[in-house]
Amino acid sequence: MAAQRRRRTQKPTKDELLGYYKSMLLIRRFEEKAGQLYGMGHIGGFCHLYIGQEAVVTGLEAVAIKGDKRITAYRDHGHMLACGMHPNGVMAELTGRQGGYSCGKGGSMHMFSKERHFYGGHGIVGAQVPIGAGLAFADKYLQTDNITFTYFGDGAANQGQIYETFNMASLWKLPVIFVIENNQYAMGTSTERASSTPEFHTRGAAFEIPSEMVDGMDVVAVKEAGERAAKHCRGGGGPYILELLTYRYRGHSMSDPAKYRSREEVQKVRGEQDPIDMVRVRLLALKSVNEDDIKKIDKDIRALVNSAADFAKASPEPDVKELYTDVYR
Repeated sequence: MAAQRRRRTQKPTKDELLGYYKSMLLIRRFEEKAGQLYGMGHIGGFCHLYIGQEAVVTGLEAVAIKGDKRITAYRDHGHMLACGMHPNGVMAELTGRQGGYSCGKGGSMHMFSKERHFYGGHGIVGAQVPIGAGLAFADKYLQTDNITFTYFGDGAANQGQIYETFNMASLWKLPVIFVIENNQYAMGTSTERASSTPEFHTRGAAFEIPSEMVDGMDVVAVKEAGERAAKHCRGGGGPYILELLTYRYRGHSMSDPAKYRSREEVQKVRGEQDPIDMVRVRLLALKSVNEDDIKKIDKDIRALVNSAADFAKASPEPDVKELYTDVYR
């Protein structure tokens, strides 16, 4: 089945744009604060920031309904915030504190929320994709109207289990949207150097899975694509693949100096395609939103993020007894 590449056609309302702006700005400010806390030694282990990719998860969460599920890899803080997990719990988990979503035992890469149907945060590249299909299988078995958003990156797109999952998802017509967050670098290697077919969405053709490539820096285009994919899945059409072309501004993780690309390349993307700036421009063009309104939103979000950081630092470390909880025997 031929893949499609489309442009956005909808004209969002003021309230919709404000919602996108607040969601993306919360993710941006939260990740900036997480980077600061990491540098100060409050966050240990691995920490992968989502700065630059905010439009992807914000646009797709805009089409999710109650009961829909989401699962992703280790660049996961943005997904948590976008689906409604509280910044306090996320930041406390990053700092390994009792008030975190996994009681301080999971850290950046492994936290979950049953209430928000967020199923991780997975550290093994590509391993979350079969789990996402399993979640979708459960919904089909239980005959719900829900779907599962299964996120993975361009690096994971070359993993074998991805294609085993494509096959079974197509065979069983599972209600799963495979979301390829193509930020153009698999760790430190560009997609052009690592893949013989860099347009990853076309790989669903062998399994008769419809797909499309979308501008992942444009939250409205992402939301439109998400609506098409969700309609297909909820209608019994089986899986759908969305490849979202995006870009991360920071290194692969906090330990990555990102010397494999030029500063000019990063600045060009930030200056011309930043997802938050694009929505800000559209809001100001409405004339019913002014610079003071934008500044207040930023002030409020900064206060929320600072409060989350204070909560995390004040939360106690897990009791040693937590070593024996949530363990399968």
